[in-house]
Amino acid sequence: MTKIVDLQSFRDKTLEQKCFGAWQQRFGETYGTPARASDLSDKTVFFLAQPGENSSMAFYELIMGALDLGPAAKFYYLSNDEQMRVVDIHLLLADQVRFEMMRRLGWIKNLPAEQLSLIEIVRQFEKLKLQAKTSPPELNENHPDYGAYRQLARGDKEVFIRRMLREAIDAFKKQLEE
Repeated sequence: MTKIVDLQSFRDKTLEQKCFGAWQQRFGETYGTPARASDLSDKTVFFLAQPGENSSMAFYELIMGALDLGPAAKFYYLSNDEQMRVVDIHLLLADQVRFEMMRRLGWIKNLPAEQLSLIEIVRQFEKLKLQAKTSPPELNENHPDYGAYRQLARGDKEVFIRRMLREAIDAFKKQLEE
């Protein structure tokens, strides 16, 4: 009797392993191809939201898996163009995760690409980087600094939110410890 293989299921499992296999070891959590930033645990969001090499390598694991470039350890062996592409995608994903952290704190709303999976963000990077510039997140009206935020020009509003990152990381850490 011949065995029937569901090709799409096989492809999905292979992609999940390439993208999230290292994350399963790193975070002790399992994610599938439909995983969005909002599906990540608080612990994982906190780790990924922090600037530095550790979070960068975790993003490289996902990105290089999604683009079929090999494991993150091979990042430095990629061509300069491929390295720049991975770094640019990393910056977009890091923004998405940091904004998700701020959303969980109740600080912001209207996250760019919130309905897309992490893998879709990687694969649709060129289109999404333009969208991210035209529709950045907005500060919630209930945030104590909303009055100052409301007075700013559109471009300055995004800078205002980005400057809140360190404070957001500290507040999220405190929330995790409670």
